[in-house]
Amino acid sequence: MKFYVLTIFPEMVETMLRTSILGRAEKNGILEFDVRNIRDYSLDKHKKTDDYPYGGGAGMVMTPQPVFDAHQAIVREEGHPVRTIYLTPAAKVFTQKDAKAFAKEEELILLCGHYEGVDQRVLDAIVTDYVSIGDYVVTGGEIAAGVVVDAISRMVPGVLTNESSAEEESFEGGLLEYPQYTRPEIWNDVKVPEILLSGDHAKVDAWRKEQSLLRTREIRPDLLKKEAPPSHGE
Repeated sequence: MKFYVLTIFPEMVETMLRTSILGRAEKNGILEFDVRNIRDYSLDKHKKTDDYPYGGGAGMVMTPQPVFDAHQAIVREEGHPVRTIYLTPAAKVFTQKDAKAFAKEEELILLCGHYEGVDQRVLDAIVTDYVSIGDYVVTGGEIAAGVVVDAISRMVPGVLTNESSAEEESFEGGLLEYPQYTRPEIWNDVKVPEILLSGDHAKVDAWRKEQSLLRTREIRPDLLKKEAPPSHGE
């Protein structure tokens, strides 16, 4: 799977994508990252990519020309339209289900906004999906792009050394992940739950499912409400 990232701060994105699991997956030819500096496509002699907003207001807005030209350069290289994600808090919150859906694509373009955002006209022209990583605001789309690419990449076959890891993580099956333990058996006078030492895989699985349910009920009860069937009369 190939990820294109459009940004004015490529060094931020490069560090996130070429480290740890993602970096290893790229070296193994499973993933490919192409980070493009939007400034390289600016026709302004000073390579500007922002200007004051019409109507007034604080901050600056990214101009349409360099964003559009950077995007179109990728489309021409690929020879076909490419699904394009714009990272913005003004969107539906990204979920594990979304990660699985995006992972079915062969290529994705992620556009990182900055300042007060991007001129709406170019967004209307190139963006297919608007994605938020949460109900808060960060300095730019680069951090959000790293989160989204990481989550999607974990769904691509071969990226994780242990393929079952993705199936057992939080939000799989609509529940948070159960608590994990490792050696030593006793640490700080606290012992690992006895059932995990039993060797009875059926009992361990049942315990983990119960713990996932309890943890979800305590921390994210909203997830259980989403899974609840409609009551009679609805």
